[in-house]
Amino acid sequence: MQWDQLRDLLALQDRLDGLLGGEASGWTPAVDLYETADQYVVLVELPGLRRDDVSIDARADRLTLRGVRRPPDGGPPRFLQLERGHGPFVRTFAFGDPIDVDGVRADFREGLLTVTVPKREQSGPRRIPVTT
Repeated sequence: MQWDQLRDLLALQDRLDGLLGGEASGWTPAVDLYETADQYVVLVELPGLRRDDVSIDARADRLTLRGVRRPPDGGPPRFLQLERGHGPFVRTFAFGDPIDVDGVRADFREGLLTVTVPKREQSGPRRIPVTT
């Protein structure tokens, strides 16, 4: 398996959050993150979750996803095999560019959460007219 630096850093961040008093993570959903010229797009696999099971917080340069996957109602008292994690999760993504917090949009369909995070327009150099 090829070494994935980003995945390893995110896993380390989750562990440190737990050690430093952050929320404990019961499982970690798979995430793809890509960037275009004007936005970031975060794709999160959340099979079996409902829209109400997930919350999204955006700040100047980061996005935090929180949620919980509950065990099946009336499920067996003891699992013979358990590969799908249950419980809370927290994922935080820090971006290299400031983001437009008011423009963040989320769409949840068929177990896939798509969060579109627009980059905030940077003000470049501008000529200032001098008046008398």
